[in-house]
Amino acid sequence: MAGKNPWGGSGNGGGTNGDGDGSGGGTDGGDGSGPDGDKPRGPRNPWLPGGGEPRRSASIEDIFRQRGPEGPRRGGPGGPGFRMPGAGGGRNWFPVAVLGIAAVWLGFSMFHQVGPKEQGIVTTFGKYSRTLQPGLNITAPWPIQEVDVEEVSEFRIDQIPEGTGQKLMLTGDQNLVDLSYIVRWNIKDLKQFRFQLDDPSQTVRETAEAAMRASVAERRLNSVLSGAGRADIELAVKNRMQAILDAYNSGVSIQGVEIRKTDPPKEVEDAFKNVSAAQQEAESYINQAEAAAQQVLARAQGDAVAFDKVYAEYKLAPEVTRRRMYYETMERVLRDTDKTVVEAPGVTTYLPLPEMRRGAKQSANNSTTPSAKPAEGQ
Repeated sequence: MAGKNPWGGSGNGGGTNGDGDGSGGGTDGGDGSGPDGDKPRGPRNPWLPGGGEPRRSASIEDIFRQRGPEGPRRGGPGGPGFRMPGAGGGRNWFPVAVLGIAAVWLGFSMFHQVGPKEQGIVTTFGKYSRTLQPGLNITAPWPIQEVDVEEVSEFRIDQIPEGTGQKLMLTGDQNLVDLSYIVRWNIKDLKQFRFQLDDPSQTVRETAEAAMRASVAERRLNSVLSGAGRADIELAVKNRMQAILDAYNSGVSIQGVEIRKTDPPKEVEDAFKNVSAAQQEAESYINQAEAAAQQVLARAQGDAVAFDKVYAEYKLAPEVTRRRMYYETMERVLRDTDKTVVEAPGVTTYLPLPEMRRGAKQSANNSTTPSAKPAEGQ
């Protein structure tokens, strides 16, 4: 059967055996090329492209031409066959994407929502422009204008000293006291707060310490340790701090100062406790003495009032009043004595009243006790 050989030769092969292997040829052992004797014969690789072109091995230049510095080039993004996806009608999406990104950037950099307790500082190329109030605000886009939002109504609390350290201060009577206190403040002018001072928080702390030392130095130790004295110091420190910070144009408002602790230094704490105990004991004795003095004074005042009343009656009837006073005095003096002296004619001068009373009492006891008589015949 005539036809093409799938292995690259003709169907008849020119041989007498007809097996189609292309080896039949003549008896002279020819190469069996037939009419295409200039092309190689034999099995053909089915994976190579057709067309009858001779197979050529790849050279080293071809291998490196298909590779870049980062590996083989393929048809992905950035490769030689990459293209932006196009819009309908042959248009390009790139301008649309650029416009979308620009719109998002303008929205984020031009519209600013400021909270109810906040304010914002607007700077134009780094220079102050205006202050934003709570609500929605619009500015020029970045980098023309920048916005910095800050909490202004919230109270900020500074504790002095930080931690458990000592803060020794000198009182007016040359004593040392360990003070711990807190300062509450907020921002009243955001522009001054941001641009007038280099470190506003540190300035507030240093101002508080200076004002506290000045106020403590004006008072004695007992006044600093007492409750009323501490309240006066807190008010004085607040006023001093506000005056200093206003002079600095700091934009800070001091809301209050609270003293947490007023103790003696740790080195003399035991001795200070002993002195305090002795002072409390002395005050207790003083209070007791003052109470006794008040009682004596009240009794004396009562006696004086009674005397004034008697004297008023005495002026009305001197003789009668004098006799009544004499009887009352003698009764008060002699009612507790057991001896009586009587000076009258016909009367025994001394009356042994105690012996007579004891004898009468004994007789009464004997009369009330029945005497037992023995029966006859016993």
